[in-house]
Amino acid sequence: MESGNRRRPSGSALLGDLRTLRVAVLHPDDSDGLHLIQQLQRIGCQTQAFWPPPPVLPDVTDVVFIAVRPDVIHRDMTWRTPEMRAAVIAIVTYENPTIVQTVLELGAHAVMPSPVRSFGVLSTLVVARGVQHEMANQTKQIRKLETKLAGQRRLADAKAVLMQQRCISEDAAYDLIRAQAMAKRMSMDEIATAIINANEILNLGKT
Repeated sequence: MESGNRRRPSGSALLGDLRTLRVAVLHPDDSDGLHLIQQLQRIGCQTQAFWPPPPVLPDVTDVVFIAVRPDVIHRDMTWRTPEMRAAVIAIVTYENPTIVQTVLELGAHAVMPSPVRSFGVLSTLVVARGVQHEMANQTKQIRKLETKLAGQRRLADAKAVLMQQRCISEDAAYDLIRAQAMAKRMSMDEIATAIINANEILNLGKT
């Protein structure tokens, strides 16, 4: 828990880099969209406007404001990926099941009502970025744990192979894998993988 807190950006950090943010505004060219862009520019953000939403965003985009309209729900927006590092803020004119579902599919980190007002843009921007950072950190930790668990499973499988082939104990199998890793200057996971692969090759064609 403590490690996660160390990675969480502070409020001052989120506020301090506002002038370096690259913001994509996916909004019709109307008074509401213009007001949003002007407000972001007052904050100091580097802003680009697009409409209709393009399939691809600029290479470096920190925040996306997107107007959720019925005519964009089925558009091809390939920038929406789990690996996306930008905070997504949905702008909604009204609420119904379709709009709410679209907001969820966009992976929005915050929602703003339309018409956009000056009050709330800054707070929504900072909160969305904080949520996005936290979710990214959690995803990173989950992937680390998944990698660790996969390595533990491979080690267990490799020990089982050695225990069966050499009639040795689990501790002896572990020590053998560790000794091989040290001798070959490889990780235990690499040795375990090699043992599993070799066993599979030797068992080819066997029933």
